Formats: sequence, C-alpha cells, structure tokens
Amino acid sequence: MHLHIEPISRVEGHGKVEIILDENGKPKNVRLHITALRGFEQFVVGRPAEEVPRIVPRICGICQAPHHLASVKAVDNAWGVEIPDTAKKLRELMLLGNMIHSHALHFFFLCAPDFILGVDASPEIRNIVGLINENPELAKKAIALRRFGQRLVDVTGGKAIHPITGVPGGVSKRMKEEERDKLLKEIDTMIEYAKESVEVVKDITNKFMDKVKELGVIDTWYLGILNEGKHTFYDGTLRFLSPDGKEKVEFKPEEYLDYIGEHVVKHSYVKYPYYKKVGYPDGIYRVGPLAMLNVCDEMETELAEEYRKEFFETFEFPVKESLAYHYARMIELVEACEKAKILLEDNDITSDNIKVDVEPKAGVGVGVVEAPRGVLIHNYETDENGIVVKANMIVASTHNVPPMEQAIIQAVEKILNE
Repeated sequence: MHLHIEPISRVEGHGKVEIILDENGKPKNVRLHITALRGFEQFVVGRPAEEVPRIVPRICGICQAPHHLASVKAVDNAWGVEIPDTAKKLRELMLLGNMIHSHALHFFFLCAPDFILGVDASPEIRNIVGLINENPELAKKAIALRRFGQRLVDVTGGKAIHPITGVPGGVSKRMKEEERDKLLKEIDTMIEYAKESVEVVKDITNKFMDKVKELGVIDTWYLGILNEGKHTFYDGTLRFLSPDGKEKVEFKPEEYLDYIGEHVVKHSYVKYPYYKKVGYPDGIYRVGPLAMLNVCDEMETELAEEYRKEFFETFEFPVKESLAYHYARMIELVEACEKAKILLEDNDITSDNIKVDVEPKAGVGVGVVEAPRGVLIHNYETDENGIVVKANMIVASTHNVPPMEQAIIQAVEKILNE
C-alpha cells in the first residue's frame, strides 16, 4: 500500500512524500520526492569561470547568495588567489545578510504558524497571514529581520536577490560609509528581535516538548564548518561528528571527495551523500543549524554562545531531535546579527582595497560556505584558458534528504503505533 502526501506546502520549493506500507500496515519505506534536477553542473561547463558566480545563484531563489559565494571561492581556490581582507569581510557580510533573511523566513513564515496557531488550527489560517492576525507585533519583527537581511545582501551584493559583486580576486563594489551607517542604525534593533525569536522558539519547544522528543528522532552523523572549533558561516574546515558524539573527524574543504561519497537511488535525481569511512546508509549525516551546533565547540559571538549552552541544558548532546532545528536556527540568527554588527563596526569594511588582479588558468578549486540549510560545496576544474571543464556541486538540502526520509519513517512508525 502506498500513501501519498502531496503537495508538501511548508518547503521552499516543490515536493511530495510517498510512504510504502507492508502487508501489516507498517511503514516499509519512505521516498521523499523533491524537484531537484537543476542541471547546473552541466550548464557551467564550457563557460569562463568568472561568469559562473553570476549563473549559479539561479539554483535557488532563497540561497542565492551562498551559491554566489561558494562559487567565487571555488574559482579563487582553483586559480590560487588570495583576496584582500576587506573583500572577505564584505563577502561574509553578504552571507550573514542571507542567513538573517532566510532564518527569519524559514521559522516565522514556514514553521511558526503551526506552533503558534496550533497544529489543530484550520489550515486556512495556519500561515503567515494567520500569524499576522494572531500576533501582529511578532510578525512585524519577523518581516523587519527579513527586510534587513535582504538590505545587507543588496548593499554588499549589488542586488537583494541573485547578487553579482563576487568576482575572482575579491568583490567589484565597495561599501560606502553612508550605507554602513544606515545599517548600523538598525543592527542593535535586529539583535533584540533575534533574541526575542530565541525566546519564542524556547517557549514553543517547551510547550511541544513531548512531540519534539518523539517525532523525527534519529541517529545520524553530523557535518558542519568550523573556524578553530568555533561555529562559523563563511570560511573554515569541515568536521564530521559521530551519532554518539564521541568521534570527530576534521578535514579541509579541498579534501571533501576523500570523505564524502554520493549514492544514487532509483526514485530520485537527488544524490544521497554519506561519510565514506562508514559507508551507505550507516554514514548518512545531517547538516544545517542543528548539525552545526552539535559539531562546534562554541559559538563565535557572546550572546549566541550563551544560548548554545542553554540549548544543551535542554537537550542531550548530540541533539538528535529533528524538531530542535527550529531552536538551533534562531541561535544562528542571533549569531548572524551579532557578527554583522562586528563587521559593520570595522572601519576596514569601507576600504577601497577590495580586489586583486587575477589571471585565468588551469586549476581545480573547491568553495564551501554554510548556507541556511547547511554545508554548500562547489567544485570546479578549469583549463589553461580558465574555461570550466568539470563541475560538482552538493547543495545543503541534498545532504539532508537521506536523514529526512529516516525521520519521516520514524515519525510514521510512532504515529501508527499510537
């Protein structure tokens, strides 16, 4: 017997779930179908590498800035380019803007209506409009966070959606002092809104703790980006954490093919990544806010670190509960706002030393950033003229598809046994 849940309306895209039951009505398998065939790994072949960072943001309308930045980092890496500090700070600020925008969108627009309005509320009101009617002040703050994040991307990336300023060797646009000053006037308010968001998700978590502890609780590996053990978004090394939290494996982004394999299944175009040492399926892993908090030793900013410690007072390490992603996401929102303030207060952010000269050449490069949904990998090979001859990309949601299927199976089993 096959059960179909279609469409899945609380995702940033299109999808459906197929649940296969055995003759006893028990879940035998779950297939998560997501429109995932984009073709960009082939689209960019034959193109000058400097064009690719302007092409790949079209992979995702939400995570366009991370794709832009992972791409340009891959080209820099392939051509052996060291960019100026100001360029790196502007790129990181762009990524933080996307984090603020997307995390506010993901929680308040897609998740919070179910919890704040109640899972038993009518579907007609269980949406952002219903949230606005139920709690207009909270909704206004969520919209303000999203707007501020988009403004950060606009100022640093040249466009609020599908940024264009990342170029091999740095960035093509400096930040003006008046642009920085306008953003600084708002950043303290955004930090307060982010703190309030953590309090909202804490209350929700405590209210629905029975469901949080029951649904989507699975054992997986975890993968995240670190800077000397600290949580980070833009640059660092990668770390795998074992399901029991006892084994940590760190490696450089350029070494990802030695550690990550890609399994192919018949029912989906999505590649199913796994940790090679363990193999498939035991080596499947999760990425994103929950994985990042599990993997890191501490947060990069003060307030976020206080919230991380409180998070692990609520849950046992490593946190396995899929519904805890919401809590972890709001802690990341706080860190993104705090880090944005640090960068905006840095006088170097308005320097005009934003680019070095670059000569296209043959090379292989890897660019990795933390997208809102998790680790994002771009890998290009160029010929002697700087033309892309091969490309591989592992987007954040791709990492998470295998564990999402596991979580759905666990949830279905729990519900059918009640």
